[in-house]
Amino acid sequence: MELSGKCVVVVGLGQSGVAAARLCRARGARVVATDTAPLGSLSAAARGLEVELLAGSHEGVPFSTADLVVVSPGVPALPELARAETQGVEVIGELELAARFISAPVVAVGGTNGKSTTTMLVGCMLEAAFDRVFVGGNLGTPLAAAVGSSWDCVVVEVSSFQLERIPRFRPRVSVLLNITDDHLDRYPDAVGYARAKGNAFVNQVAEDVAVIPHGDPACLAQALRGAGRRVTFGPGGAFSVEDHAIVERPSGERYPLVETEIRGAHNELNAAAAAAAARAVGAAPDAVRAGLARFRPLAHRMVLVASNRGVRYYDDSKGTNVGAAVTALRGLPEARAVLIAGGRDKLGAYDDLVAALLEKGRAAVLIGEAADRIEAAIAGRVPVVRAVDMGEAVARAAELARPGDAVLLSPACSSFDMYRSYAERGDRFAAAVRSLAATPPAADGGEP
Repeated sequence: MELSGKCVVVVGLGQSGVAAARLCRARGARVVATDTAPLGSLSAAARGLEVELLAGSHEGVPFSTADLVVVSPGVPALPELARAETQGVEVIGELELAARFISAPVVAVGGTNGKSTTTMLVGCMLEAAFDRVFVGGNLGTPLAAAVGSSWDCVVVEVSSFQLERIPRFRPRVSVLLNITDDHLDRYPDAVGYARAKGNAFVNQVAEDVAVIPHGDPACLAQALRGAGRRVTFGPGGAFSVEDHAIVERPSGERYPLVETEIRGAHNELNAAAAAAAARAVGAAPDAVRAGLARFRPLAHRMVLVASNRGVRYYDDSKGTNVGAAVTALRGLPEARAVLIAGGRDKLGAYDDLVAALLEKGRAAVLIGEAADRIEAAIAGRVPVVRAVDMGEAVARAAELARPGDAVLLSPACSSFDMYRSYAERGDRFAAAVRSLAATPPAADGGEP
C-alpha cells in the first residue's frame, strides 16, 4: 500500500489512532488526525504527534478530499464517513491498515468472551515455537505498532469494533470462541453484532484455518462466510478437554492442564482453542505444552484474590457482559456463590444470568446503574441486596456467604458509571477483600 504523498485522515486518537497516525506519517503521508475530545483531554502521545491535529470537533477535517480515512475502533458511524465513502474515499479501520503492511502469518482471536486469555495462550505457545512473535491488538499494543519489524508470526485479539472496516483483512488462522449478546448499544441487533464478529472469516481461502467451537451453530454460520478449513474445539471437537487435559484427536497428542495456572472449565476450553490455533500455524506439540506451562492469568479475569473464613473471593471484573458473568459463575469449583454484579447497562437481557444464579447463586449484591434492571430480572428468585460502592458490596457479600462458598465479582456490565475502567473496578474489589481479610472476626454476638 503506497502512502507517500497521500492525504490520510485518522479519526479517533486513542492508542489505535495514535499508532495509525505514526504509521501513515512514517510511510510519507500527510496526516490529519482528529478527535472530538478537547485537546487538553487527549493523551500526551496524541498531543505529541507530528501531524496536523484537529481536536474538539471534526470541523475543517478534509474527509471527502482525503486519499484515505483510517477509523479507530471506538469511533461510531459518522455522517462524515458515509459522505466520504459516497465520494469514493476508502474508509478502513486501524486493523486493516496495519495488516496491509504485515507479511507474517496472522492469528486473529475473536469472540464475546475469553479472547484476551486465548490470545495470550496462543502467544505463549508460539513464543515457544518461533523467535519473533507479536502479541497485541485489542489486548493492548495496536497492530499498527508492529509494522516495520520482522515477525515470524503475529497474534491479535480482535474486537467487533475492529472488524467493522476490514475489506481485505485475511488471517491465516481465525478463532471465534463464542457469540453472546453484547454491545447492543452500538449494533442495531444481535445479528449485526454477530456479523461483525464473523467478518474475520470472510477473506479466508482454503489454505487458511477457521477455529470454532464444536456444535455451535452461530459460530459455524460465521465461519461459513469464508473458505477456511474448519477445526473445532470443545466436547466432540478435534481439540477436546478430557480429565483436565487437551486431547488433539487427529494426532492423539495430549496436553495436560493440571500443573498449569489455567483455572475454570471455560478457560480449559480457551486453552483448547489456543492449541488448535497454534498447531494450525505450525507449532509443534512440545511448544504447545511449553506455552501452557509458561502462561500466567491476566489480571481481573477469574483471579483468586483471597480466601477468608472459608470463603474464596474471585476477581472477574473483566466480565463486562452477561455471557461472561454466566460462564464465570458456572465455572466456579464452589457449589454456591454470592455474585457481585452491576454497572453501566449494555441493554441486553439478563435471563441467562438469572438461570445461572438459580443453579449456583447464594445471593446477588447489585451496584451501579443496571441494578434496577438486574433486580427486576431476578424477581425474588434469589436474595438480592444493594450496595452503594465496592467496599459495601464486599462487606454485604461476606455476610451472605457461607463457609465453602465463593464471592464472585463478575459484573455483566461495563464499569464506566462508577469507575474509569474494569481494572480500577477490580482493584477496588481486591482492596476491599484484603481489608476484609485483615479485620479480626467479631467477638461472640458483638461487632468487629
